[in-house]
Amino acid sequence: MRRLIALDVDGTVILEDEQFSPGVVDAVRDAEANGHVVMLATGRSWEATSRIHERLGIRPEYVVCSNGAAVLSRGAEGYERHTTATFDPTEVLDLLQQHLPDANYMAELADGRRRYTHRVSDWLIDDANASHVDFDDLKADPVSRIVVVSPEHTEGEFTRMVESMGLSQVSYSVGWTAWLDIAPEGVDKSTGLEEVRERLGIRGEDVVVIGDGRNDVGMFRWAAAHGGRAFAMGQAPDEVSHAATDITDDVEDGGVAAALEDLGLTTR
Repeated sequence: MRRLIALDVDGTVILEDEQFSPGVVDAVRDAEANGHVVMLATGRSWEATSRIHERLGIRPEYVVCSNGAAVLSRGAEGYERHTTATFDPTEVLDLLQQHLPDANYMAELADGRRRYTHRVSDWLIDDANASHVDFDDLKADPVSRIVVVSPEHTEGEFTRMVESMGLSQVSYSVGWTAWLDIAPEGVDKSTGLEEVRERLGIRGEDVVVIGDGRNDVGMFRWAAAHGGRAFAMGQAPDEVSHAATDITDDVEDGGVAAALEDLGLTTR
């Protein structure tokens, strides 16, 4: 029985300092050696994911990035964009500017290039693939993702403000801080993973997903609806944990390794 194991990155595979969660590298290696497919499903762009992917030592056929808007496939010369979902950001950006005029904005284009109004360290911006622009320049092309960070707001304040805006024709999730991820309507990690699952011919009940954030709720519900397993990390917010089928340990305590061991997918 071959399982499809999809792992979130931040707060799941890695800690805040980008060191790996205890035991995760060995657990992933064991799972692959036992014939299972281990892949990443992250809100990060591929450019910000690739180094984690390489350090983890995996080479699956597919990677899901940008909260499902980008699915990459492995080719002879590395990973290439297989499918990319985009939307016209004009209406959403106009609405956001009304409510959050002083926030920091970043837009990811279909080819992975990024445009930003202010540099934010967590965006891991590569100057060779990104450009500093005026706000209106963010509207120039279709985008696969918009990220908004508002340092002046607490997480609670920001969440309430976003919920009151009436964002439509898009999918969105609020992060651990005053961080907003916006994707094309109907797109989240689950849509990318469903495409991968179908292409690999893996049954829905053989899916395992592990994550800790609000942008993981979609893939949790998708896995559970198909009879699979959805593990929330121990530090996940209640609304995330409630969408999961199982709870594992905190990221600091090796939650991914514990979940894979509980499932009998490692040799430990």
